[in-house]
Amino acid sequence: MDTGRESESRADGGRAGRPGRGPVLVGAGILLVAGVSTVGALGLGGGGADAGRAGEGRSSQAVPVTRGTLTDQTEIDGRLGHGPEVPFPVKAKGTVTWLPETDRTIRRGGTVLRVDDRPVVLLYGSLPMYRDLGMVEPESATAGEGEGGTKNAGEGADGTKGTDGVTDTDGVTDIDGGTPPAQQPAPPSPPTPLRGMDVKQFETNLQALGYSGFTVDDTYTTLTADAVKRWQKDLGVPGTGRVDAGDIVYASGPVRIAGTSVRVGAEAAGSPVSYTRTSRMVTVAAPAADTDWARRGSEVTVELPDGRSVKGKVASVGKDASAAEGEGNAEGAEGGGDADTKAATVSVVITFDDQESLGRMESGPVTVRYVAEQRKDVLTVPVAALVALAEGGHGLELADGSGKDTDGEGTDGASRFVPVKTGLFANGRVEVSGPEVHEGMKVRIPK
Repeated sequence: MDTGRESESRADGGRAGRPGRGPVLVGAGILLVAGVSTVGALGLGGGGADAGRAGEGRSSQAVPVTRGTLTDQTEIDGRLGHGPEVPFPVKAKGTVTWLPETDRTIRRGGTVLRVDDRPVVLLYGSLPMYRDLGMVEPESATAGEGEGGTKNAGEGADGTKGTDGVTDTDGVTDIDGGTPPAQQPAPPSPPTPLRGMDVKQFETNLQALGYSGFTVDDTYTTLTADAVKRWQKDLGVPGTGRVDAGDIVYASGPVRIAGTSVRVGAEAAGSPVSYTRTSRMVTVAAPAADTDWARRGSEVTVELPDGRSVKGKVASVGKDASAAEGEGNAEGAEGGGDADTKAATVSVVITFDDQESLGRMESGPVTVRYVAEQRKDVLTVPVAALVALAEGGHGLELADGSGKDTDGEGTDGASRFVPVKTGLFANGRVEVSGPEVHEGMKVRIPK
């Protein structure tokens, strides 16, 4: 992915794009070389010495030295969209009988797809649906099996059948061959509640959908089952009071359907439906070696395809680097061939607090600008004002009447140069400092 650089200076409020820091420095060097030629030809020096009268080669444009913030911004390409696609882990088994349309937004309680004409419902949460939810049925004991098992009806205490095995009207088997009351099977135990954080997550959603009559906690009780039956009735499915693992899929919030991988009539296997977030965001493949700017919460500027610029923030930075497309193979590199290698990249996601600022733009290429370097409260001049002094270093030509000779008197129109130390170059301006440089002084831009 191509990257470039653009700089912005708040000192003069101007804007000027440039492809990268390298080209700008080269450009500045060209200007300085031109300055060297000019100053050298005139025999000019620095540090306060007069260098002759103004001539035809001098510009009449004078600019002030200003104080402000100098900001160097870097550009990198990105893409506006809804973020990476995520597959729904559908556990329902059967035939797909309905699929949603792409770009459709589904919220809590909505149907993601239908399997055997039964809805698979979206709920919000971080835990996956990994088991069925419902009251736990007790394990029934098998009569006459295992050590300590109950004897079959009609057997005597010694294990032999009675003569008739007749049961009296009071429900107790006769002693002449029947089973004593102490050995009759115990009545079945009632179902017990199911417990777990997945229960609490489900009950939270059930209550948010408007169903009540139970306590939202980590226990699935008969009261929860009663609410589930009402919910199932509204869904048009049998009211069993139990929720199968394939009846629900979870997501962190509303989703946008990104696509489907099967058709109606196919088996509901794997991940037939994928989704993205509903909010728009920008994804950037940043060079893995240059991600210092991509800190969570860092502000960036995004230029949209229609030319508008909006503010965004870094939401996440990938932890795994991936090789860029077109990366040359190791075999070619070992053979000494021209391997088309590209640096590995890391995915950076940028979000927007104000979705309305994006207008109706849904997708497309964008340019992301971030602050690479910044200097606050510094003196700056246009880069074009710099000249290279014959004895080395950089200088500024003072406008007529702005300088003083070593004796404190005016120069009377003579060219005078003061040495400066340069700092950050950004947006056509440069940071300058030196004992003879101060805010407001006028300097000349040479031709």
